[in-house]
Amino acid sequence: MASKERIQRLKDETRVNILDASLQIVKEEGWQSLSMRKIADVIEYTAPIIYEYFANKEAILLELTRRGFLILSRDLQDARSNNPTPAKQLESMWLAYWNFAFENKELYQLMFGVEMNCCCDLVATLPESESPFTQFSEVIIELMNIENPTKEMVCLKYYTLWSVVHGLISINILRRGYSDEMNRQVLMDAISGIIRSIERG
Repeated sequence: MASKERIQRLKDETRVNILDASLQIVKEEGWQSLSMRKIADVIEYTAPIIYEYFANKEAILLELTRRGFLILSRDLQDARSNNPTPAKQLESMWLAYWNFAFENKELYQLMFGVEMNCCCDLVATLPESESPFTQFSEVIIELMNIENPTKEMVCLKYYTLWSVVHGLISINILRRGYSDEMNRQVLMDAISGIIRSIERG
């Protein structure tokens, strides 16, 4: 039994090492440079070994996307739990979203197809990809001054906020933004304005 557990633990470690090596390559050289051969070189395995864990490069990308959504969801939950009111929760959650995007730029690019092709159909199959929308929606419903808001009403508020924040993030990832101070001001003005409009109903 102990032997089986040890074998499984080694397999799990190798899987994590493959993902970590992939992200390391991307941080140093960009997504276009990622290949199974390079991953094998970094972890000092032969390329065929990697195929025992992941069918192809797309499978690695999908697993890294899952990792990104798990980290983002945790950050959003932390931001929400540290604030007492829905308005403060929503503001803090979008700031956490912003911080995640720049602390994990490569994952964010992968998750949302910024400067690269997004496997959007596959990403949509990940249960983890729904978590941010669900968390934001719960707070938006609390904030809305409407009895029994429809799903469409909540989606409209969410996508309004997401479009502004994601757009500003994308502009800056593409290095077309202004100073950090200006970006922060634009971000806060946009979030605050939309939150006020939600509160008014």
